[in-house]
Amino acid sequence: MARYTGPKVRLSRRVGVPIADVPKHTAGELTLPGMHGYRGRRNTEYGVRLVEKQKLKYHYGVLERQFRRFLGIAKTSKGNTGNTLLQLLERRLDNVLRRLGVGKSIWATRQIVSHGHVLVDGRKTDIASFIVEPGMTITFKEKAHKMLRENMEQLAGHTVPAWIDWNPAQLTAKITGNPTPDDVPFEVNMNLIIEFYR
Repeated sequence: MARYTGPKVRLSRRVGVPIADVPKHTAGELTLPGMHGYRGRRNTEYGVRLVEKQKLKYHYGVLERQFRRFLGIAKTSKGNTGNTLLQLLERRLDNVLRRLGVGKSIWATRQIVSHGHVLVDGRKTDIASFIVEPGMTITFKEKAHKMLRENMEQLAGHTVPAWIDWNPAQLTAKITGNPTPDDVPFEVNMNLIIEFYR
């Protein structure tokens, strides 16, 4: 089975950035996993590029095959490949829900999607990798409203990015534009990721 089912904080520690927006990942300094942590090893050029790629993969919860597919789409489309790749990953349905603050992590929002609680333009959508386009409206089934409001209370102070028009009272969101690289909550060098696949 390819899906990672181990401790998620270990992934944050491995790449050195918080891959989830929960205090366990964001509080304190992230040290390398293991009993002794960092032992002064210098990373190779390959290792540096690999870590940059793993940051994005872990943050968006995608597997290698999915990541390569998104990179292939980004390479064939017009514009900057790195920015297009980030836009595709940001506009995944599970990630959009995370940006709304209705789930604590990418894994929680993926479960909300797969359980059929999400409607895109009035149609039930249970595919987490569905790419939302500008102009689409996201709503939720009535039976999930209580759970979503509880999740939002636990994530009080969460800021929604400018490319999503979010109405928390009605639990409706409208995609008003495309995300920018600044919407990723940590620094990532897209050039190194593209070089990794050359």
